[in-house]
Amino acid sequence: EKVMTLGVTFSPVILLIWWATEEIFEVSVWPDQALVKFGQSLMVNCSTTCPDPGPSGIETFLKKTQVDKGPQWKEFLLEDVTENSILQCFFSCAGIQKDTSLGITVYQPPEQVILDLQPAWVAVNEACTVKCQVPSVAPLENLTLTLLQGNQELHRKNFMNLDVASQRAEVTINVKAQREDDRCNFSCRAELDLSSHGGGLFHSSSAIKVLRIFEFSQSPQIWVSPLLEIGMAEAVSCELTRVFPAGEVMFYMFLGDQELSPFVSWKGDMAWANATIRAMETGDQELSCLVSLGPMEQKTREPVHVYSFPPPVLEIEELYPSAGTDINVTCSGHVLTSPSPTLRLKGAPDLPAPGEPAWLLLTAREEDNGRNFSCEASLEVQGQRLIKTTTMQLHVLYQPRLEESDCPGNQTWVKGTEQMLACIPKGNPTPTLVCTWNGVIFNLDEPQKATQNHTGIYCCTATNQLGSVSKDIAVLVQGLDEGISSTIFVIIIVALGVGIITIALYLNYKPCKIERRKLPYRQKEKNKEEESQFAVQQAEKCNAHNC
Repeated sequence: EKVMTLGVTFSPVILLIWWATEEIFEVSVWPDQALVKFGQSLMVNCSTTCPDPGPSGIETFLKKTQVDKGPQWKEFLLEDVTENSILQCFFSCAGIQKDTSLGITVYQPPEQVILDLQPAWVAVNEACTVKCQVPSVAPLENLTLTLLQGNQELHRKNFMNLDVASQRAEVTINVKAQREDDRCNFSCRAELDLSSHGGGLFHSSSAIKVLRIFEFSQSPQIWVSPLLEIGMAEAVSCELTRVFPAGEVMFYMFLGDQELSPFVSWKGDMAWANATIRAMETGDQELSCLVSLGPMEQKTREPVHVYSFPPPVLEIEELYPSAGTDINVTCSGHVLTSPSPTLRLKGAPDLPAPGEPAWLLLTAREEDNGRNFSCEASLEVQGQRLIKTTTMQLHVLYQPRLEESDCPGNQTWVKGTEQMLACIPKGNPTPTLVCTWNGVIFNLDEPQKATQNHTGIYCCTATNQLGSVSKDIAVLVQGLDEGISSTIFVIIIVALGVGIITIALYLNYKPCKIERRKLPYRQKEKNKEEESQFAVQQAEKCNAHNC
């Protein structure tokens, strides 16, 4: 019988041969799984079991080159493999063609992992965006990205279920900034698992990024005097409160265009800078303080006025005059002071006219030695009264004197006690004192143990550049008993004197009541006395007349 197949009429014998041939031969390809790194080459071998194969080859859009062949096989080189594809390997046997397919998977390890923190400095309680991306990786469905804060896993993402057309190898999360997160390390780990394709595990990590947290809510404050004197060093400071981290605040201070060199300190949430300024130009200027922390900057300005006010000039015609010399004392304003200051000379009888100096004429006396003169100048600057004073001391020269009060002529020492000759000379310049005893210079600097031999006359001479003066001092050394007896005698005399005075006061100032009681008695006594005197007078008259 004839059989109609695909529009062709075959005899049963031919159909049997075709069926037997198709069942007998096979077509295979090596490798059975192809995993190729992006851009590399792949060797593919196609083979058959047909003893006498007909036309054969491979079908692929990749660049192919046949490198070898055999009776039942062919080997091809696929170059620059950059895309996933399916390769068809075919053989024909007895007019029958069979083929098999090979899936080629291209992979690209995550060699570059990029982590980005936006922003790098974040204000407290604000959000920070942590983003991780891998620019080149394949196959994407086998990739896992993990975000880490230190060693703690924050977020994990895989791409297995994503639409291939929209796949992007990146992951993004937001983190709320807190103070304790300052200087935290963030990183991203990428893992490409190709075990399902007969490959291994590839992994890579990003560089570590450090997140900075800051708090900077208040403007800095400047502490400076509104008035600065030209050429004078003045301390200034710039302070910032409630700032974090305070130890990293940067201070920049300027006086006009002149940059200062501040010394920065901090404690807790406060930071401050101290500096010294020295203005060299008069007039209105500006002190500024720029504070920066991370991305933040704030600037504060304070106006200052620079003035010139040197101390007044005090002139004494002769600082070391001799006693009796006439000298002039003048007080005047400095030439650099503008406007002219108001002047006052201590001891001057009158105030000078505006712009005129104050002066004083005096005759130097011994008691003027060491006298201080002061010249006071006052100036009004920006509504504030400023005062400066210059002082000088007058030194009057006079000859030595040995006064009784400081150098007594009679001195008593107690035998056996430590004694020194009491004599202090006066004079300017300070006189030197030399005392002799029995023709020998007596040591005035060390105490002497008093003996009877120390009794005698000491001759003391005080000398300075203006002259000298001498004085004899009589020293009497008494025994300790004599000293005690004399002391007791003096005490007894004083006690008797005090007792007599006390009794007299008592008798003269008795209470009036006592006086009134004694008054009649005293009157009677007086009357008796008068009567007695009268009787005596009468008796004398009688004798005179021979009665």
